[in-house]
Amino acid sequence: MKVNFAPVNVPMRRRLQTAAVLQWVFSFLALAPCCITLFFYLLFTRYWLVSVLYATWWFVDWDTPSHGGRKVPFMCRLPMWRYMRDYFPIQLVKTVDLDPRQNYVFGFHPHGILVTGAFTNFCTQATGFEQLFPGLRSYLLMLPLWFRAPFFRDYIMYAGLVPSDKDSASYLLRKEGGGNAVVIAVGGALEALDAHPGIHTVLLANKKGFIKLAMEHGASLVPVYSFGENEVFDQVSNPQGTWLRWIQDSLQSIMGVSLPLFHARGIFQYSFGLIPYRKPINTVVGKPIRVQKNEKPSTEDLDALHELYMDELTQLFEEHKGKYGVPEDTHLVFI
Repeated sequence: MKVNFAPVNVPMRRRLQTAAVLQWVFSFLALAPCCITLFFYLLFTRYWLVSVLYATWWFVDWDTPSHGGRKVPFMCRLPMWRYMRDYFPIQLVKTVDLDPRQNYVFGFHPHGILVTGAFTNFCTQATGFEQLFPGLRSYLLMLPLWFRAPFFRDYIMYAGLVPSDKDSASYLLRKEGGGNAVVIAVGGALEALDAHPGIHTVLLANKKGFIKLAMEHGASLVPVYSFGENEVFDQVSNPQGTWLRWIQDSLQSIMGVSLPLFHARGIFQYSFGLIPYRKPINTVVGKPIRVQKNEKPSTEDLDALHELYMDELTQLFEEHKGKYGVPEDTHLVFI
């Protein structure tokens, strides 16, 4: 295979963009194992007290992730996130104003490989969430597993990530006076296995947990579609029925995390690696669906609101697909 090397005279601005994305990919894929290894390694060195003190702090702070986390505005405004935004680039698109006196459940679609658009738009201020939706605070839900990793748990909480369990989301949505937006990548890790360029398939047909959550708290539902989310990585072909997909589905059901075999470009060459392609991501936030509070919704209530949500998401996709390079004959597919 011929390797397409990057030119030597790449502008410093673009090098900084690549460096910002590199640290993010590393954080997503490898930082948690590194933190766990460091925690146990220190126990067998003269710095053992660091791990002991941290373990004490961890015990005291155990419930913090499920109680709103510990979002730090300074962390969300670091310059490296702006470099990461400009690498693709990533844009957050508002279609209507959102009342900050309400709480919201944002349904983010599609998951993509590494939820690039969701992280950049809702965990950082690089794309201007605070300016576009004044008075709202966004919290992206992440697998609870990652909040059991020492040191790493604090890092992701600083960015506004909270565990993707009912208790954690409910804590935020119970807030009187509104102002909280809980962002859920509805398709989850399983949807990442269908994240191929040119594919607009979302795992939603039987996903009603977030619908029930919104109804129990009277939180408005907001469909969000991220155009370009599936374009920034290639993935090894894994259609249903193949041995690879069977292995991936089995591992996902056991561990809760999916293992898509993805690739893109490298740091100093454009032919292979785990650095995403420089392709635009446009995350469009749709209009809210008002939800009447119902702490014990019936199956019929859930089905009706779920159907309405899918209709609104479809309409959002159809209205905006032409602006972002999606062919006119391409339509959203629910599985």
